[in-house]
Amino acid sequence: MKRFIVYTASLLAVPMLVGGGMLAVTGFCSSPRPDPPPPLTAAVTAPAKALSDAYAAVAAHVRPAVVSVYSEKMVRMQSPENGFPFGDDFFRQFFGQQAPQRRQAPKEQRVPQRGMGSGMILDKAGHILTNYHVVKDVDEIKVRLPDKREFKAVVVSSDPRTDVAVIRIKDKVPADLPTVQLGNSDKLRVGELVMAIGAPFGLTQTVTTGIISAMGRSDVGLTDYEDFLQTDAPINPGNSGGPLVNMNGEVIGMNSAIATNSGSSAGIGFAIPSNLINNMLPTLTKGGKITRGLLGVGIQDLSEDLAKQFDLADSNGALVTSVAPGSAAEKAGVKVGDVITSFNGKDIEGVRELRNRVGDVAPGAKAKLVVKRDGKDLTLTATIGEAPAEAAETDSAEATPEQAVKLGLSLQPLTPELAQRYGLSEKSGLVIADVDQGSPAAEAGLQEGDLILEVNRKRVTKVGELQSAVAESRKKGSILLLVKRKAASLFVPVPLK
Repeated sequence: MKRFIVYTASLLAVPMLVGGGMLAVTGFCSSPRPDPPPPLTAAVTAPAKALSDAYAAVAAHVRPAVVSVYSEKMVRMQSPENGFPFGDDFFRQFFGQQAPQRRQAPKEQRVPQRGMGSGMILDKAGHILTNYHVVKDVDEIKVRLPDKREFKAVVVSSDPRTDVAVIRIKDKVPADLPTVQLGNSDKLRVGELVMAIGAPFGLTQTVTTGIISAMGRSDVGLTDYEDFLQTDAPINPGNSGGPLVNMNGEVIGMNSAIATNSGSSAGIGFAIPSNLINNMLPTLTKGGKITRGLLGVGIQDLSEDLAKQFDLADSNGALVTSVAPGSAAEKAGVKVGDVITSFNGKDIEGVRELRNRVGDVAPGAKAKLVVKRDGKDLTLTATIGEAPAEAAETDSAEATPEQAVKLGLSLQPLTPELAQRYGLSEKSGLVIADVDQGSPAAEAGLQEGDLILEVNRKRVTKVGELQSAVAESRKKGSILLLVKRKAASLFVPVPLK
């Protein structure tokens, strides 16, 4: 915990002269009296009053359509043994062999596990928007409106990969349901005032305010497809599924997560933008499943070192590390080592952005890609495939490891036994058996079990081939490896010291 030190001015000792019965103090200067404060007039407070009135009006407009979502799930737990807490021997010391015996062995029992979140009413049919993690795998859902009315609800559909769910009031839907209005999150600006409404720590109808701190956060690591809004409006457990609202009273995001070390708000909250949600609502409210486009490439972000290895002017784009056989990318002519810089006319800064844009394309539609290959820009057309519902997972005597001394690696050619041990599907390459601490390989992030497929863009199957490449790359100051780690491939630049 950080400590804040407050420094206070100390009184200085001042000589005092006593004479003639008078006490004289020297060393002080009289200071003029401060001016009186300006009068608190309506003109002075008008701007603050106007902002206060705006907040109150927005809250009054949105709050009636914000609900608390209560969930319950029955879980199995072991009941304690029906005996004595100190054991039978303790009581036999006092009661002898006539001491009561344990009556039964432990047994399993079902106990309720309860959760709470927030939601917002979308339409008069009783559809309510919330987070998937609020209603995931629960047995019973209840929603409570601000006017204390309570209804049972059921899950209509959900999209775990964006943490979005739509539930619906199960009972007869009242005709006077208030609803929220979704706004256009693409028109937001960093610094814009926003308001969060929900039930943090079970405190229903709580309103907090802040600003949009950042947009397009796609590196948070919470969901597969990310494009989060970041806000400093206080968000806490229980706010999940509640609205983030602009000053027009429009929902521009759904509060979903916070970054914190304590479990409470640290001023960094994340909300799913309304436009991402809006694209899915027609499908989700009808009980359908979200389908996403698939290009069929393994990709990684470019670092400054990688950009130099590929003779690129900057590190924008997504570097292709693998191309799936028969995929849309392979049919379009995409190759390992290509850098995808544009997709359907929009520049690509990195992996998350490309993944989101491909996912937004309907399977079967055509998309234009611009790739940089050997210093040239190529335009390719791909017919987008369909992504699986869940994230795809790809798939004798041992030789003595040989040392790649300059890199700090112990290597050996891939064998069927090693492939099985490390979950590798390739037929050839160099397996990393050990990495020296503090070595260039360790600094580059290489690990035991990684499979080196290429060195300086050339296939490698023998340790001697790698050693030769190291010698040739000394002037350049680094060597480029293509590494397979379980299901993923990535380019790794390793410095040569």
